[in-house]
Amino acid sequence: MRTFDAIIVGAGQAGPSLAGRLAAAGMTVALIERKFVGGTCVNAGCMPTKTLVASARTAQVIRRSAEYGIRRDGGMQTDMAAVEKRAATVINNARNSLTSSLTSTEGISLIRGHARFESAKTIRVGDETLTAPRIFLNVGARPVIPPLPGLSDIEYLTSTSIIHLTALPRHLAIIGAGYIGLEFAQMYRRFGTEVSIIERGPYLAPREDDDICQAIGDVLRAEGISIHKNAEDIRLSKSGENIRISTAGNPDVEASHLLIATGRRPNTDDLGLEKAGVALDSKGYIVVDDHLSTNVDGIWALGDCNGHGAFTHTSYNDFEIVAANLLDGEDRKVSERIPAYALYIDPPLGRVGITEKEARAKGRSVATSTMPMSRVGRAVEKGETQGLMKVVADVETGQILGAAIFGVEGDEAIHGFIDAMHARTPYPVLKWAVPIHPTVSELIPTLLGGLKSA
Repeated sequence: MRTFDAIIVGAGQAGPSLAGRLAAAGMTVALIERKFVGGTCVNAGCMPTKTLVASARTAQVIRRSAEYGIRRDGGMQTDMAAVEKRAATVINNARNSLTSSLTSTEGISLIRGHARFESAKTIRVGDETLTAPRIFLNVGARPVIPPLPGLSDIEYLTSTSIIHLTALPRHLAIIGAGYIGLEFAQMYRRFGTEVSIIERGPYLAPREDDDICQAIGDVLRAEGISIHKNAEDIRLSKSGENIRISTAGNPDVEASHLLIATGRRPNTDDLGLEKAGVALDSKGYIVVDDHLSTNVDGIWALGDCNGHGAFTHTSYNDFEIVAANLLDGEDRKVSERIPAYALYIDPPLGRVGITEKEARAKGRSVATSTMPMSRVGRAVEKGETQGLMKVVADVETGQILGAAIFGVEGDEAIHGFIDAMHARTPYPVLKWAVPIHPTVSELIPTLLGGLKSA
């Protein structure tokens, strides 16, 4: 049995950074990874998908070049093999760089294999047994495959496998209208594929307010994406070389390829957590407290597997919280984190805090303000005026509760709200800020000036 000061299971966004901090503090660390270092972000999420999004945006800019006075002779085609190769290069470069960093850091032992608990302090990897007084779980998540009738009889794609396509689908059907499904829908439409979205519910991006959902739908429909909402009783079958998607209340869709984008589930079902006594919730997430500790002393859970955020930045912040508390004598808490994220369709959606409907459900005294992106000079100049900006504030406290910028550079401009909310700056103060012209952010004071109670 090998003994370490700490064992980290999973080399996603939190694991390697935590290993580095612990090793720098003089600890011996075993970092266990059964497949690729870097986790979802590097290998199947942010880095490859945003590389593909960039290729898709380039195709769209070329299509629109005449609008900007730029002539192009001849046609345009997507070389999907070259697109995939570019994404693969980004993956491999990031993965290899991280692997090299880990293997060259004194105090860190990178161990390959599937980790399973044998007790609360003991983990087996293949024929080897490891023990440590501190164990950190950063095991991530994977796509959910729903039990749809007929699914077992057809071939389908997930968000992990679709990034490796080297030939362009003729018609891509996507089940699910969350962030993953919407990003791939627009991406492949811009590559030249016919795309259909099938969503069980009444909204695209259902976590957002209705006006944001509607604006997202308008953008996707304008690019020729077919949207089928309220698609209940989804059934799948073969139709010659195609896949038929049948639903109640919508016409059948026949597609050459099918992407299942119905969410993700934590990788907690094959860790032997029952032998360690670690508690899970009803969805399989590891239950943690405000400091990311589990119910078992000496075991923490970070990243997607703890249900407190399914993003790279939240996973990394989990590392920051744990490291600050263990090594720096601080008292950092998950509850102090303000939720923020982006949807990387084009234009992107930047979101922070809670929505208007969430605020009203909580009984807050709400004021809201919205503004179309057509009033933003930067958007007009770039010829990208789709979308809107929205802010939600508490009338009684003057605090900003949430904001959304769905428009050009919205994923960057939203940080003005993120920083203000983190600093707990009342919105009347921000109304007197003097932002740079011409930017998207310069409309934030104007947006705040339009706050009205409803």
